[in-house]
Amino acid sequence: MGRSPAAGSPSQRASPRQASPRQIDHRQASLDDLGLPLADVPFCVVDLETTGTSPEGCAITEVGAVRLRGGRCEGTFQTLVDPGCGIPPSITVLTGITESMVVDAPRIEAVLPSLLKFLGDAVVVGHNVRFDLGFLNAALRADGRPALANRSIDTCALSRRLLRDEVPNHKLGTLSTHLRLDHQPSHRALDDALATGDLLHLLLERAGSLGVTGLEDLLVLPRLAGHAQAAKLRLTEGLPRRPGVYLFRGRRGEVLYVGRATDLRARVRSYFSSDQRRKVHQLLRETERIDHRECRDALEAAVAEIRLIHEHEPRFNRQGTTWRRYAYVKLSLGERFPRLSAARVVRDDGALYVGPVASTSAARRIIEAVETVVPLRRCTGRPGRTPRTGACVPAQLGVATCPCAGDVAEEDYAVLVERARRGLTTDPGSLLRPLADRMARLADEERFEEAAETRDRAAALSDAVTRHRRLAALRSSGRLVVHHAGRTTAEFHHGTLIAVGDRTDRDADPALPFAPRAAPTGTTGKQEADELYCVASWLHAEADRLVVGHCDGLLAEPADRPPGFTASRATRRASRQATRSASPPA
Repeated sequence: MGRSPAAGSPSQRASPRQASPRQIDHRQASLDDLGLPLADVPFCVVDLETTGTSPEGCAITEVGAVRLRGGRCEGTFQTLVDPGCGIPPSITVLTGITESMVVDAPRIEAVLPSLLKFLGDAVVVGHNVRFDLGFLNAALRADGRPALANRSIDTCALSRRLLRDEVPNHKLGTLSTHLRLDHQPSHRALDDALATGDLLHLLLERAGSLGVTGLEDLLVLPRLAGHAQAAKLRLTEGLPRRPGVYLFRGRRGEVLYVGRATDLRARVRSYFSSDQRRKVHQLLRETERIDHRECRDALEAAVAEIRLIHEHEPRFNRQGTTWRRYAYVKLSLGERFPRLSAARVVRDDGALYVGPVASTSAARRIIEAVETVVPLRRCTGRPGRTPRTGACVPAQLGVATCPCAGDVAEEDYAVLVERARRGLTTDPGSLLRPLADRMARLADEERFEEAAETRDRAAALSDAVTRHRRLAALRSSGRLVVHHAGRTTAEFHHGTLIAVGDRTDRDADPALPFAPRAAPTGTTGKQEADELYCVASWLHAEADRLVVGHCDGLLAEPADRPPGFTASRATRRASRQATRSASPPA
C-alpha cells in the first residue's frame, strides 16, 4: 500500500487485486426485474484525511479511494493534498501527516479532475460517508464545480442495522478487528478505504439474507433492517419492479390488504421503512405471505386493485370496502309533489337518482344544499287532495313550501321541481351560484360557522354532480378503444376495462379477463361505481396523451364544469378565531 510522495501528482493503481475469501462474487441470474444487480454495481470507497471536522474552516490533507465491482478491486487512488493551512498537532498525532509531507503536494483543485474521473458513475461508499462527501462537495463548490450527483452508501449505517448485536460499537477499527477484515484502518486515507471496502463486502453478504440483491434495495436497507418485522423482508424476494397489485395474506390465506404500485418491489418493501402508521405494524405482524400480480400499466393496476378489494373486502383496507354503504340523492319524480331524500337502494319508480355518494350523511348534505336554494317540501307524508290545517314547521320557518297545507299550486311547485332536477343534472350552476353568494354574504357578516357550513354543502353538491355527469358520459360511450401515449391500448365496454395491451399485440389475451357487459340502464350501481370513477378519472387526467381509436357513443363532458368550493385563508382564520372566542375558559 505504498503512498505517493509528497511532491508529485496523484498516483493511481489500476491493477486488479485478488478477492479475499470474504470478497465473494455476488452474481445471481435473472435479476433484471429486481433493479441493478449488486454484482454489476461499481462502488468507489472514498476516505479523506482532513485538518479538522468541519468543511467550513478545515481542509483536506489526503485522499484515498478504492474502486470495486463484483467483489473485486478494480483500482486504487491515493494522494496527499496541500491543505493551504497549517495542520494541528493533534491531527498529526492521529494521522502521522506532517506539514513537511504536504508542502509540495498538489492542492485539492488540482486533484479533483483525476478523482472525479476515477469516481465516474460509481456509488460512493464511506464509513460515515456524510463526512467525506461534505468535504468533497465543499471543495467542488470552491472550485466552481457542481456537487457530486453519485448515490452513496454509508457502511456505518449498514453495520448499525446488520451487526448491532455482534459488536460493542461501530467504529471502523472495532469492526475491522472484531470481523478480522483483511485490511486494518490506520487513519490514513487508502488504508481506511481498503478496510471500508472489506467491510462493505461482508455487509453485502449479510444483506443477502434479507433478500437484498439489487442496488435499490441496498440504498434503503439502513431503514428496512431496523424494522421490527425485518425478518419478513424475505417475503418480498420474488416481487418484480413492475406495475401491479399486491396482496398481504394471513396465516389462513385470508387477504388482509390489497394495494397497487408502479414498482411492486419498492412499494411493498417501503412498508418496512418509511411507513410508521400503527395499522401497518399490525398488518406486518399478521402477514405470512405476499402475493402479487403484474399489470401492464398503472390503469390496469388501479382497476385490478378495486376489483380485488370488492371481492375480498380486506379488513386493513379502508378505501373501497365501504361500497355497500353508498347512498343516492333521490328526487321522487314519480309522485304528485316530489321531494328529496337519501336512498340506499335504487328502485324502478320513476325517480331521479344522483350518485352513488359515500354515505347517507353525504347524501343528506347534498340535499341540504339543494333545499337551501329550492324550497321543496320536507314533510314525509303524501299530500292529500284536501289541504290540512296549518303548515309544517319548515314552511312556518320560511325554508320550504307546504303542499299539504295547500299553500302552493301544483303548477308552481312543478317549477321548483324542475329547477332542482336541472341543478342536479344539466345546470348545476343554477344551484351553486346562489350558494356561493350566500357563503360570501355570511362571511361578510362574520357569521363564519354558517358560511363554512354552506361551503361544505356546496362542495358536496359540486363533487356529486361532477362525478354523476362523468360516470353517465362514460357509461353511454359503449365500446371505447383508446391509445395511451403511443404505447398501450385500452379497451372499455360502457366504462368497464376489458383489456390492456401493447399497441403491437392488440390480439393478445386480455390482461383483465372480464366479459363485456350489456348496455347499462338507469343509475350507476354501487358495485360498479368505484371502477367507473377510476376509469373516468384516468381518462380525464390523461386526456392530452390519449388518441381515441373507436367509440360507439359520445364521450364528452359538459363545458360548464361545476366550480369547486374551498374556504379562503381569511375565512378559515376568522372562523378559528370565532371558535376560540366562543369557547368557555379552561
